[in-house]
Amino acid sequence: MTATENWTVPPFGLGTFRLKDQVVRDSVRDALEVGYRVIDTAQGYANEGEIGETIASSGVKRDELFITTKIKPDNYSADKLVSSLRESLDKLQTDAVDLTLIHWPAPRGPVSAEEYLGALAEAHSQGLTRQIGVSNFTIALLKQARDLLGDLPIATNQVEIHPYLQNRKLADFARQEGIHLTSYMTLAVGKVMEDDVLKDIAGAHDATPAQVALAWAMQQGFSVIPSSTSREHLASNMKALDLKLSEEEMGRIAALDGQGERLANPASVAPDWD
Repeated sequence: MTATENWTVPPFGLGTFRLKDQVVRDSVRDALEVGYRVIDTAQGYANEGEIGETIASSGVKRDELFITTKIKPDNYSADKLVSSLRESLDKLQTDAVDLTLIHWPAPRGPVSAEEYLGALAEAHSQGLTRQIGVSNFTIALLKQARDLLGDLPIATNQVEIHPYLQNRKLADFARQEGIHLTSYMTLAVGKVMEDDVLKDIAGAHDATPAQVALAWAMQQGFSVIPSSTSREHLASNMKALDLKLSEEEMGRIAALDGQGERLANPASVAPDWD
C-alpha cells in the first residue's frame, strides 16, 4: 500500500480520530510496523505533532506514505487557511501532505464555500498538498464545490458510511459523477462486532465482523480508515483487503441500512444531510 504516482486515494489506511498523546503515538507506530502506509489526521484532532514525531522515528520513508489532514473551521478564512496548513506540515514534519480536506462544510458559519475552497486551491497551487478534497459534503455542496473549483479535482469526499447508515443517495450520485468517497466510522464505533448478520458472514470466511464491514465498504469502491489502539486489531483489519464477499452477502449487509444511526452530526458545522 504505497502512495501511487498519480496520487489517487488508497483504499485502506489508519484513522486517528479521538486518539491523543501516547495513545496516538502507539497506534501509529504499531500500524506502520504491521504494514500501514496511509495515515489520516486533522487539525481538529490535535494529534498532528505526535503523528509527525512517530513517523519521523519510524524509519519509513516519506515517499512510501500517504498522509491526509483536514482544515478545521476556525481556519477557513482566506487569511488563515494556508498558514494553518503550513503549521500542520511543520507538526507532521513534511514539506507537503498528499491530501488536504475541508473538514466540515459549516454552512451556517462566517466563511463562505467560495472563500475556503479558494484558499484550499491556493494551498494546492503552492505545493503544500498534492490533492484536495472535502468531508461531510452533501450532494448539493459537492455540486457547488465542483463548480467553484473548476478543473481542480475533488480527490474524495470523506463521509460517515457504515452498515446502519449507508448514505445511498450520496453514494449513487458520487458514483455517477466519478467522485470518490472515503468511509469513516465504517465499524459504527464497534457495533458491527456484535451484529448477527456480520458475525454469520464472518464465520463463513474465517474472518471477523470488522473485516467483513471494511471489505463491504471497499467492495463498493470506498476507501476506509479504521482506527484501533490494539496492534492485534490493526493487523487483523488489514486482512479485509483480501476478503471478497458474494453478491448475496453484500445484499444481506445492504438490508441492515435504514436505522438512521448517524454518529457524527455536530450542529454548528453539519449540513442538511441528504
